[in-house]
Amino acid sequence: MKKYLIVLTVLILLSCSSNTSIVSSWRDPDITVAKEQFKKVLVVALVKDEASRRITENRIAASNPIFKTSYQYMNGTNLHLTKEQQLQILHDENFDGVITMRLVSTEKETNYVPGTYTGMYYGGFDGLYSGMYGYGFGNWYGMYSPNFYDPGYYQETTSYMVETNIFSLKDNKLIWTGTTKSEYVTDLGQTVDAIMQAVVKEMKKDGSLPPK
Repeated sequence: MKKYLIVLTVLILLSCSSNTSIVSSWRDPDITVAKEQFKKVLVVALVKDEASRRITENRIAASNPIFKTSYQYMNGTNLHLTKEQQLQILHDENFDGVITMRLVSTEKETNYVPGTYTGMYYGGFDGLYSGMYGYGFGNWYGMYSPNFYDPGYYQETTSYMVETNIFSLKDNKLIWTGTTKSEYVTDLGQTVDAIMQAVVKEMKKDGSLPPK
């Protein structure tokens, strides 16, 4: 019985984790991230909530020392500057790339999850019937009735469409963009990790990054 409880616990945890995949992507055919050899990249989370911004930027910055959070450089002291002045700050700080991440949209879907039926028959359930002779029906049914039928139910899930862009400051142009879809989101930090993993996998696939 302990074995079945462990398996059930793992399945519940998996069902609650974020499921992220690439929906679409584009890369500049003349420029790859590998060729750019970025040494210092600004990470910008374009969200209204400051706490979510910092969680997102900190999570990405923690994955590689070349990533720097935007709130350290672009904050209340210089947001009033013109676009040209802000770009000059980045050049003065020796940034050669920028990664932006923004929530494009949310979509809600309702799906029916069918119930499950576990049949029992004379001779035992998974070899557990032996030793049950002499038990009354009440004891027998009370022990095994939860295994008979798990009713179906409707489940509403919210999908988050997130756009990730990579810019080259040297050429001042977009060189890669991709949109991811994340479902079963329960933790922002873990979802950011999943998005970055999906992005890196896609960039290796399209040649923007070396395979290894």
